[in-house]
Amino acid sequence: MNKVHVKTGDTVVVLSGKDKGKQGTVLAVSPKERKVIVEKINMVSKHVKPRRMGEPGGIIKAEAAMYADKVQIVCPRCKKPTRIGHKIFEDGSKGRICRKCGEVI
Repeated sequence: MNKVHVKTGDTVVVLSGKDKGKQGTVLAVSPKERKVIVEKINMVSKHVKPRRMGEPGGIIKAEAAMYADKVQIVCPRCKKPTRIGHKIFEDGSKGRICRKCGEVI
């Protein structure tokens, strides 16, 4: 079983690579490959063939997948990149918390 520390919709910051320091929202997560796709991060050029009659082809820019280890979640309260902690609350539910300020993410 492969677990990834980020979920779709989380705001993350890139830790390494050509987009180091940039922030974006997670669009998709692939736990099997341990990869994520982040909005406006890791942009690549793709050559696209026209599929139907009259549809244009050409070179388009698209987000490529990157390893989930290269991103870290940004806490919504303290606005800092942080690791994720897990906590079991009084009502028995489990949630993700910020390691720096203790806020529920």
